[in-house]
Amino acid sequence: MSDILIVGAGPTGLTLACELAVRGVPFQLVDAAEGPFPGSRAKGIQPRSLEVFDRLGIVEEIVNAGQADLPFRQYTGEGGFRDVPRAVPDARPDVPWPASLLIPQWRTEAVLRDRLKALGANVEYGTALVGAQADSDGVRATLQRLSGTEQVEVAWLVGCDGGRSTVRHVAGLQFLGETHEDMRMLVGDLHVEGLDRAHWHIWRPAAGGFLAMAPLTGMDTFQIQIAIGPKAAESPTLENFQKLVERYTGRTDIRLSAPTWTSLWRANVRMVDRYRAGRIFVAGDAAHVHTPAGGQGMNTGIQDAFNLGWKLAAVQLGAHSALLDTYEAERLPVARHVLGLSSRLADTVLSSKTEGLIARDKDTSQLNIHYRESSLSSELRSIPGPVRAGDRAPDAPGLQDCKGTTCRMFDVFRGPHATLLAFGNGWEPVLEAAVATAGDAVRAIRVLPAGASLSGNGSVRTLVDALGHASAAWEPGAGALFAVRPDGVVGFAHDQPDVKALTDWLRHAGLTR
Repeated sequence: MSDILIVGAGPTGLTLACELAVRGVPFQLVDAAEGPFPGSRAKGIQPRSLEVFDRLGIVEEIVNAGQADLPFRQYTGEGGFRDVPRAVPDARPDVPWPASLLIPQWRTEAVLRDRLKALGANVEYGTALVGAQADSDGVRATLQRLSGTEQVEVAWLVGCDGGRSTVRHVAGLQFLGETHEDMRMLVGDLHVEGLDRAHWHIWRPAAGGFLAMAPLTGMDTFQIQIAIGPKAAESPTLENFQKLVERYTGRTDIRLSAPTWTSLWRANVRMVDRYRAGRIFVAGDAAHVHTPAGGQGMNTGIQDAFNLGWKLAAVQLGAHSALLDTYEAERLPVARHVLGLSSRLADTVLSSKTEGLIARDKDTSQLNIHYRESSLSSELRSIPGPVRAGDRAPDAPGLQDCKGTTCRMFDVFRGPHATLLAFGNGWEPVLEAAVATAGDAVRAIRVLPAGASLSGNGSVRTLVDALGHASAAWEPGAGALFAVRPDGVVGFAHDQPDVKALTDWLRHAGLTR
C-alpha cells in the first residue's frame, strides 16, 4: 500500500511526487490523460519556483531551456510598431535567479518527470480517480483504468487534478468565485510564418481586443492568445485562429499551420474555502484558478506542493498529524493574495492603454511571500533583522570550508533536511543538542566572518563568510541562530543560546526523530 495517492501529474503533482521520492515516502501518482500534456499553457516560471527547482536539482536544465529577456514588439494601428525591451534584473548574491523565465509547460513537466524517474518513480497515465471515501484511518480510492477498476487504500489523498478537480468534489470542498464571460481567449500552439522569433508580438486594435504571439523556446511554434468577445462563437480551430489573426493584424502574410494544442479559455477566478478535508488535500489549480496574467497560477501550485511535501513526509515518518494543519494556514492566504494580483494584472493586460504584457518581476516573482503569522514561525530575537521567521531564506555565495572549498548558502540548504544556521561563536552546545534530538533531519552550520579560524566537531560544519554576502543578507548583528525549514523558509530565529526553545520548535515542526 502506498502512503499517499497523488491525482494529477502536472507541475504541481510532479513537484509533490519528487519531494516525497527524495524523502523515501511511498506514493502513487496517477493521471487520467493517456500521456503527458503537449501544450505550452502556463509558460512563465517565477524566481521563487526556480529556487524550488534548485532544491530538486533541476534548475540548470530549466534555465537552459527557457528565455528571460524576450522583448515585446507592439504594433500600431498604422502598421508600424514599437519595441519595448523586457528589463531583466541582474542576479544578486541573495537572489541568484531574479527574473521570470519563459518556457512551455510541456518542457517544465518533462524535466520534472525525468527527475522523478531518476528518483525511482513514474506517472501512471490513463488512470482516473472516480471515487474516494475517507475516514479517520485512511482513504479508500477507486481508480479507473482501461483494464477495469481498482480500489486502493492510502493514508492520504492529494488532488493536483486541475480546475475541474475530482478530488475537490469528493472532498466536498467549495470552489468560491466566478467565471468572467467577458474575458475569453483562444489559446494555442501553432506554427507561424511571417513573424520573427526574436520578439513577443502584440496587437491591441483601436476597436478593442488583444492578440499576443510568443515564440516558444525549444520548439518551432508560437503560443497565440486572442481575446474574443463574450458572445463570440469562435471555437479553437485553425481556421478561426487564422481569421482572427488577419482581423487583428490587418495582414494576410502571417500564416498559421500545424496546431499542436488549442483551447477556448474563460476567465475563472475561484479558490477553495479550505485546503483540507480530513485526510484529503488539494493543491494547484484544484485549489485556486487564476487569470494567466502575471504567471501566478502554476507557480502558486508548485509552491503549494513544496509546502505540503515535506510536511506529509514528516507525518508519515512519525511527526504529529497536526503539522498538516499548517499547510492550509500558510497557503490559503497566499492563494487569496495571488488571485487578486492576477485579476488586477489581467485588467491591465487587456487595456489598450498599457505597454508590455507582463508585470515587472518584482510584483510577480513571489520572493516576498512569507509565513510570518504561521504557528511554525518562531521569531524570538529582541530586535529582529531584515530576515525574520516566516521569510524566504536568502542565498549567499562565497562560503568556504576548512579545505578551501567554496559553496553558496543554497548548496547548504539543498536536500530533504532542515538547516540550523548559527552566525558567530558560542552556539556549539545548542547545535549539538539539536542534532542529538533531530538526527539526520537537520544539518548544523556555523558561519564565521572572513579571516576567522575554522574549527568545529563532527556534527557541526563551520564555514567562513569569505565575501561577506551571508552577513549582508541575514544581518545577524552580534550573532543569531536560524532554523531553515526543508522548503527554504526561516522557521526559527533567536539571539540567545536557548536549547529548549530550539528543540521545542524542532518538535513542533515535525523534525525530531
